[in-house]
Amino acid sequence: MTGLYVYYTAMRILSIETSCDETAVSLVEANGDFPAAEYRILGNALFSQIDIHREYGGVFPAVAKREHAKTLVPMLEKALGTEAASGQNLSIDGKVLAALQELLEREPGLFEQLKEFATTHARPDIDFVAVTAGPGLEPTLWVGVNFAKALAILWDVPVVGVNHMEGHVVASVFDGNKVASLQFPALALLISGGHTELIKMTGWQAYERVGQTRDDAVGEAFDKVARLLGLPYPGGPEISRLAKLGREADLPPFHKLPRPMLDSNDLDFSFSGLKTAVRYAVEGKELSETDKQAIARDFEDAVTEVLLKKTEKAVNDLGIKSLILGGGVSANRHIRDTFAAYFAREYPDLSLYLPDPKLSTDNSIMIALAGHARASQTLLPTLETLTTIVANGNRSLADE
Repeated sequence: MTGLYVYYTAMRILSIETSCDETAVSLVEANGDFPAAEYRILGNALFSQIDIHREYGGVFPAVAKREHAKTLVPMLEKALGTEAASGQNLSIDGKVLAALQELLEREPGLFEQLKEFATTHARPDIDFVAVTAGPGLEPTLWVGVNFAKALAILWDVPVVGVNHMEGHVVASVFDGNKVASLQFPALALLISGGHTELIKMTGWQAYERVGQTRDDAVGEAFDKVARLLGLPYPGGPEISRLAKLGREADLPPFHKLPRPMLDSNDLDFSFSGLKTAVRYAVEGKELSETDKQAIARDFEDAVTEVLLKKTEKAVNDLGIKSLILGGGVSANRHIRDTFAAYFAREYPDLSLYLPDPKLSTDNSIMIALAGHARASQTLLPTLETLTTIVANGNRSLADE
């Protein structure tokens, strides 16, 4: 299959997300060109592996890869629904079957599941497959990318590799039907388990990284502090829950925590020292539930203050007209509420975009939206190109 330009004004996109521990498949219809298109979510399926990884205290890549291979076909069938009605025997050329088997040979059981699905379900009406090609965990990315390649061969459709973080950006400005009409320059603060970065946007797919973490990502710091407090994985929601209780009880500070790089003359972040400060504060102590609530509140306050001040500096320095908060940590209620209240009060002319909480964590709807942006404006990559994309998968959005 070769790269090609897509000029459809209406198209159906099958999207796949396997960057970490969520197996997600969606079917999205786009009417019009990005970013002015109207969208309909025709099918959406997601399987979370959180309960599986909880015993490890974090995502175990080999286990995540195995679970993706087990779950992709069931999620595909659920997302397609009546688009791939069962009971129709589809004849598959022997050469195609051999190509699929070779492609999926490192994903145990996936070829057999796909073969069974393909021979008992009709070919769905789709125009291309969009798949997360990075950043993420390389073993899990490969499962999704190889599955997307297999579907592209099976159904003879193009495939486009999507930057996971671009998906988070688009999801943050999506209202369930349309993508917001942004004023540029825009600024995206992307906060997740693996990323903390400020991206300046002079247009769609025109990205410049202006700030980033020098060590731990903010979501990583949440998880590490949660482990220090003996809280279960994932740590972010647990910290947020305790912090809320600490605020409601107006608890006194347990320990004065630093605000790393708060007054540095740049837009970078550092959260490793903050995590270390929590470790020193709790080391050797028997913590009560009230102690944990106070520490969680103090930690969340410190993180929020740093994120807010760095973002405000970027807004002022770069003449920003639209501000986007995206990534899994954008689901944190205290961070969302603090940003919304502060920028509404201090910058009333600035448009702030926050994702629907259901779309803040990893999902395939955002991959469909970002895939549509790519298909509308750029040359779709060949299947071979995806190999290079994944091999360089842990890249910033600004490296696109």
